[in-house]
Amino acid sequence: MSLIEGRKIRTGDYQTYILEGGDKSKESIIFLHGSGPGVSGKSNWQHILPHYAEKFHVVAPDILGFADTDHPEEYPKNGVEWMNLRVKQVLDLMDALKINKSHLVGNSLGGVISQHLLMYAPERFSRIVLMGAGGGLKEPTPELAKLANFHKNPDPIAFKNLLSWFLYDPSILADELEAIVAERLELFLKPEVRKSYEENFSKSHLSDMLVPPTALERMEHPMLLIHGHEDRFVPLESSLYAMNYLPNAQLHIFKRCGHWAQVEQKDRFVKLTIDFFSGEF
Repeated sequence: MSLIEGRKIRTGDYQTYILEGGDKSKESIIFLHGSGPGVSGKSNWQHILPHYAEKFHVVAPDILGFADTDHPEEYPKNGVEWMNLRVKQVLDLMDALKINKSHLVGNSLGGVISQHLLMYAPERFSRIVLMGAGGGLKEPTPELAKLANFHKNPDPIAFKNLLSWFLYDPSILADELEAIVAERLELFLKPEVRKSYEENFSKSHLSDMLVPPTALERMEHPMLLIHGHEDRFVPLESSLYAMNYLPNAQLHIFKRCGHWAQVEQKDRFVKLTIDFFSGEF
């Protein structure tokens, strides 16, 4: 499989950490991760990126406010400002990498950012995959509320419970779950990472991220929505909301699957999305 390498690249006034692989002369896919504690481009995508790098140029950044991307010196005042900065980050990253046009894969928060990118600069993007994406979520589920408040008491046992809830069947990770918990908790407890998390979740509201029906109706891009039927963080209703308005979309629902379709349905997820990006449907 193709080699995936990590490095920092300047985006505006700060450095963004990215994973990158594949032939830069080929079509690009940008992968945008979600918002859980200790999340990163690596934790979300490392096991699937090599599959795409055989045919595409792939980039997975640490979104502003997370992991190894430089953290703000002055924090945004609300969720709208956070979103605007993250949209700018992706566009600055594309400019820095000389990517004129890209495909997108957005998971959860990354899916919301993807939709905002389509509102802001639709001409920069081709085909879009939204996996367990928000954008139509008006009230937090109990699981999402636990995630949003995790910074208040980052207990290892609570963290293991939280990460296990991302999966319909936690046994699929078996002994790996302990290592994932340890790695992500270590990253989360870095002072700058925890501070950004607290600033983000204490000052943001779901209403800051809602994508209006009028905006969705004007997104002409081919779009593939993927949702785990048992997703407890962003329920299936969020994708059904988007499907009511998106003019050129299809929805694939995985049964016995939670918020991490790329983990629980890895092989099927990879084949489905590569076929989609290759224009086979």
